[in-house]
Amino acid sequence: MRILVKNARIADGTGKDLFDGAVLIEDERIVSLFRGAASVEVERSADRVIDAGGHVCAPGFIDTHSHSDLKVLSEPSLLPKLHQGITTEVLGQDGISMAPLPEAYIGPWQKNLAGLDGTDETLDWHYGNVDGYFNLLEKAGPALNEAYLLPHGNIRMEAMGLENRPADEKDLEKMREITVREMEAGCIGVSSGLIYMPCAYGKTEELIEICKVAASYGGVFVVHQRSEADTILPSMDEIIRIGRESGIPIHFSHFKVCGKPNWKYLDGMFEKLDQAEKEGLTVSFDQYPYVAGSTMLGVILPPWAHDGGTEQLLKRLSSNSDRARMKEDIAKGIPGWDNFIEFAGTEGIYITSVLSEKNQDAVGMSLDELGEKRGKEPLEAAFDLLLEEKNAVGMVDFYGTEDHVKAIMKRPEMNLCTDGLLSGKPHPRVYGAFPRLLGKYVREEKCLTLPEAVRKMTGKAADALHLKDRGYIKEGYFADLTIFDPETVKDCGTFEKPDVYPTGIETVIVNGHVALEHGEVSAERRGKVLRRK
Repeated sequence: MRILVKNARIADGTGKDLFDGAVLIEDERIVSLFRGAASVEVERSADRVIDAGGHVCAPGFIDTHSHSDLKVLSEPSLLPKLHQGITTEVLGQDGISMAPLPEAYIGPWQKNLAGLDGTDETLDWHYGNVDGYFNLLEKAGPALNEAYLLPHGNIRMEAMGLENRPADEKDLEKMREITVREMEAGCIGVSSGLIYMPCAYGKTEELIEICKVAASYGGVFVVHQRSEADTILPSMDEIIRIGRESGIPIHFSHFKVCGKPNWKYLDGMFEKLDQAEKEGLTVSFDQYPYVAGSTMLGVILPPWAHDGGTEQLLKRLSSNSDRARMKEDIAKGIPGWDNFIEFAGTEGIYITSVLSEKNQDAVGMSLDELGEKRGKEPLEAAFDLLLEEKNAVGMVDFYGTEDHVKAIMKRPEMNLCTDGLLSGKPHPRVYGAFPRLLGKYVREEKCLTLPEAVRKMTGKAADALHLKDRGYIKEGYFADLTIFDPETVKDCGTFEKPDVYPTGIETVIVNGHVALEHGEVSAERRGKVLRRK
């Protein structure tokens, strides 16, 4: 199958100026890139011609922080991503994902994962390891390309269970063996989420040992660092040390600083990035272009509440004395712990998803509104909700400032992501992060030029995560393309009504197959599982 895209303004992913041109695709790959019009002979040779009408043809957008890990198995078209122009996403984030999953931990892990990725009672969870999970992905037939990071929490769980204890040498050797096995299965690197259990139990030295193995396979370390609030500077020091001592490239997840009292640290954060570059370390980060984040509501609880996994957490939530201790720790804080109530407030945290029908009325409420509705103090109402939903509750939290969003996106280390949780009433980034960058921050506010923005959505992302033959419009590369109108592209979702598709994304091509055209989605899905080779 030969497809010619003509009359396009080419943004090739390098950040260089756009140029008028055409792209010839044969089967899955780009075979020719033309400056100016393709010849009549080339056009005649094509089985299909797509006239871009002077609009921008860019490499397919790459979402370097995605939480579609479970949803892609049941809804492989991933319409919220496809409508944004995303052609590739990276799963296995925050150290908590689908694989590896030892049989003995299937039940507890489903509960631990539910707040991030949802749940699926119809799935056979006995797939065991990353290769088994990849087989499930390939059987589902995703519309997008799917790469996978090996999650630190899953490594730790297989090696030593869910206990809060330091790893000894025997544990570390088992973690190294698991990392070898799963990197050879095709993971592109390792992830950790150092505010999530059991990742938070891991010491720096543990992560260095895992990352040494991943680095030997050309992998990257993608990390939600221990603090994005009052201890963010020493937190960055830890991650940079891991990169230095293991030799692995570092990629900070959703780079930001949370809470007005901590906004003063941004300049220091940038200084640490500059110093790492001077030292010769490879450091990058991704960002979603919003002043609010989204995660599991369980993160509002102090770390000790999660010791031993979800079953132990639920027992503590059933105890009045443990609840009183939780409240005291939330009120006073714990050194090194990101206290979401402190930096967002109960008025700035909103429920986005629950599992049961009983509590569907809570979705969309702030914790203050939930407390008022339930006739309880907001934290008590939140504790009740977590207990009743077995910790499977999603949230949105407001923490930032537009000035910081803009300053961070201008950094050379930055590429774009969604970090979108797909359940319930999601954060609007699930539907709009990529068109928002093009509409709000390029066209309206001129924070970035169009070539710069496209690079941060494509080539820069591919480079940071070592995605081969993707991210650029280049002969020999896979034909992942997104065609959009730069005058109309815009995100349309809001926090009140997030599930609205954007405007201006016209055509999306995945591996040489037209997956989306004029809002119509192809029934045929040609995405690939991107196993590292």
